[in-house]
Amino acid sequence: MFEYHGWITVRESAVDDDDDFRLRQVVDELRVRIASMASPYLLDLRWMNGEPFIHVGGNSNHRSSPDVVGLFEHVAKIAPGSYGLLHVLDDEDPGHENEVRVLRLARGTVTQHTEALLSPCVPTLEDPFGV
Repeated sequence: MFEYHGWITVRESAVDDDDDFRLRQVVDELRVRIASMASPYLLDLRWMNGEPFIHVGGNSNHRSSPDVVGLFEHVAKIAPGSYGLLHVLDDEDPGHENEVRVLRLARGTVTQHTEALLSPCVPTLEDPFGV
């Protein structure tokens, strides 16, 4: 099982005065990438109060589709001022089967962390098997 929930505030750079033209180019490129992902789950890019945001959420049998981790890494590369979080529960991730992981996007880098508030999954979220 691969469950995920996340968001990204898309910013062209970490400077407070983004280049509006370049930001619109980045958003257009992201729209194309998101459309090509063809996800049946939540995968949304929209402008709110003059800023672009991406929201994702889903629960698939395996990590392979859609590639939301790849989307976060792509945003880090093309819009290094962006920031956001992706919470992931992946029971096929060796060494992390009993953890909710958080991918943090900040300043052009995606890092992985254990979500202490939801881990370990057993017994924090679920009872042990057979109880």
